[in-house]
Amino acid sequence: MSQLYTQFKENIVPALMSDFSYKNIHEVPAIKKVTINVGYGRHSKDKGFIDNVEKTLTQITGQKPVHNEAKKAISNFKIRKGMDIGMSVTLRGERMYEFIYRLINLAIPRIRDFRGLSTNGFDRQGNYTFGIKENVAFPEIAAESLDKIHGLQIIITTSATNKKEGMALLEKIGMPFKK
Repeated sequence: MSQLYTQFKENIVPALMSDFSYKNIHEVPAIKKVTINVGYGRHSKDKGFIDNVEKTLTQITGQKPVHNEAKKAISNFKIRKGMDIGMSVTLRGERMYEFIYRLINLAIPRIRDFRGLSTNGFDRQGNYTFGIKENVAFPEIAAESLDKIHGLQIIITTSATNKKEGMALLEKIGMPFKK
């Protein structure tokens, strides 16, 4: 199993049980899934860019991404219904914990001018959303082989019931939030 998963079971769960005075181990919030999204934007007709995004998402996550289609037409953005507008990957289980471990320990420290993640990305249910402007932050990606650099949106879905519990869970895991 992943190093982060064993740390979660052995250290983080007992700490959260004492912090929030849970009576049952199943009340403790856990991470359900991680979703990584990339929107094409103005490059939606550029086949080379789309192939590049697919290749980098596959390298970062170890899974082939799914193409997302527009649900309706928006004339101002020159989008037609059914047109490919982005890609996404949903990670669960061991791959999810492995990705979060690499994100916290390898990718985030490589981000240029990093001063901590904002706490404004939490929703009411304790899920956290943030973006990375450059995919080069991941060590799997060789900067020399890229034509165009693109950003990533990462959504961490938790079983927490509110923002406070979700934030405590991610802080214990090691997410570097701004003080």
